[in-house]
Amino acid sequence: MSEPTEGRPGGRPSERSGQAPEVEPQVMGTTEGTPRTSGPDRGGSEPEVMATAGPETAGPATAGVAAAEAGVTRTETDDMRTETDDTRRGAGAAEAGPGGEHSSAQMSSGQQAEHEARGGIVAGRARRGMFGVRDAGDTSGYGGLQLAAYVPAPSVRPYGGWFDELVDALATIMADRGVPADAVQQVTVDRGEITFYVRREHLVPLCRLLRDDPAMRFEMCMSVSGVDYGTDVPQRLHAVYHLLSMTYRRRVRLEVALAVDDPHVPSIVDVYPTADWHERETWDMFGIVFDGHPALTRILMPDDWDGHPQRKDYPLGGIPVEYKGAEIPPPDQRRTYS
Repeated sequence: MSEPTEGRPGGRPSERSGQAPEVEPQVMGTTEGTPRTSGPDRGGSEPEVMATAGPETAGPATAGVAAAEAGVTRTETDDMRTETDDTRRGAGAAEAGPGGEHSSAQMSSGQQAEHEARGGIVAGRARRGMFGVRDAGDTSGYGGLQLAAYVPAPSVRPYGGWFDELVDALATIMADRGVPADAVQQVTVDRGEITFYVRREHLVPLCRLLRDDPAMRFEMCMSVSGVDYGTDVPQRLHAVYHLLSMTYRRRVRLEVALAVDDPHVPSIVDVYPTADWHERETWDMFGIVFDGHPALTRILMPDDWDGHPQRKDYPLGGIPVEYKGAEIPPPDQRRTYS
């Protein structure tokens, strides 16, 4: 016979009382041992860990049968959950149209035109070749490369995992804090990452909300970077923000699209002080002006440098090399090896 568990140090409450343990219901996007929240109404500052049920200890035989039954129940539940998740992912991929689970969300020309008419984000153009060199010797071997225009397609619900829970909680908090719903232009889920395309005038209030609200807790800005999608692209410059929640072990990306003629975006240094040098580097390389930055100066190039080296219209060669009297020729004037 098994020893009674009454009064045994370290025994579970269910074992000491002889009552079956209470099991919390499964919340979408959570698994055993991982933190979860259910929106701003929880208000707690610490993530909760889901409880795991165990069989009552009424003897070896009874415990074995209970464990076997619990194992069957958990297996059936896991199978049903897996099937449901697969069904949702399949439905989402079918409704999204372009691309699959690991695609770049490229659209056809008709879909792209409809997307632009709705005010969606356009982030690329069709390209041919690697470096855009024309009527010259190709030294890269990639002259025949053809790339379709990249357009981040808005994702459809359900997003899967904890993304739906986050988006629902964020929409509720935005309404409570007076941030308009159209502050987020679109939501894109691609390759297991979620991106919020944000209007620049609402960037700082949204960052403050994501940092301070107990249901969000994105305490750290990991990086601020820039992207230039090239000439002939509306709003070709993008400022990209990667936020980390150390409380809930989650990451999100915010992205702001800017026109090259008006590359201004509010600085978030007041919300995330770590963004200070990141914004300086993004200004230095891409020419994105962060309004309100305490000292927006170059950080990599000399203060009197002309231009922003990582813009697509910046020359690839022909720049004099300082101190050596040499010059790096542009790609179409370099030696070929074919």
